[in-house]
Amino acid sequence: MSITPSRLGTRLAAVTLSLAAAGGALAVVAAPAQAASGPAHTGVGRHDGAVECRGRGTDPDALVRYGTEILIDAPPSTVFKTQTDVERWPSWQDAVLTSDRLDHGPLRPGSAFRWTTPVPATPATPATTLTVTSTVQQLRRDHCVRWSGPATGEGIHIDEGIHVWTFTKVKGGTLVRTEETWTGDQAEADVDLSTQALGAGLEVWLKDLKAAAEARTGC
Repeated sequence: MSITPSRLGTRLAAVTLSLAAAGGALAVVAAPAQAASGPAHTGVGRHDGAVECRGRGTDPDALVRYGTEILIDAPPSTVFKTQTDVERWPSWQDAVLTSDRLDHGPLRPGSAFRWTTPVPATPATPATTLTVTSTVQQLRRDHCVRWSGPATGEGIHIDEGIHVWTFTKVKGGTLVRTEETWTGDQAEADVDLSTQALGAGLEVWLKDLKAAAEARTGC
């Protein structure tokens, strides 16, 4: 069986394929990660340097990790605001159904938010809604943010995802770098496929962030 992702399904199918494969037999091939637009893309699981926020990065022992970057033609303040206004994610990310803050005020260390994404059925798992609960661990306004938390759906579970974003002013706009790690038995049962799926999701996220942030500045 093969799955042909739609615009929405590109990211969703990637996540589903990795987690379903980790949970049981799956006779499909995951679509390869799409390259981020522009020359800034660094490839699967690689960066020229650590991606950290206030000295903290992803899980150094995680088997599943992916890092990438993109150049966005907008100032860091605009990109940071677009990314950290988590309640507005559904307005510019097709794959996000809902996103709700669990506290009030500006996003800060200790802030938590819960967001959902639909996951189509596969031979190994039923159609479900993946619920991700993220807690901000570190944040430096207009420069970086780091959050972590579990993701759970029917037949799907990631024990902990740690996600770090940095926003650096460069010639031409803002260089956005991101790295994420997954831990847990399901994700680690097929590291290559999980990494491929994680990468596909992050590449689509970066492209959506670029479009949303540039639209704010009229680029």
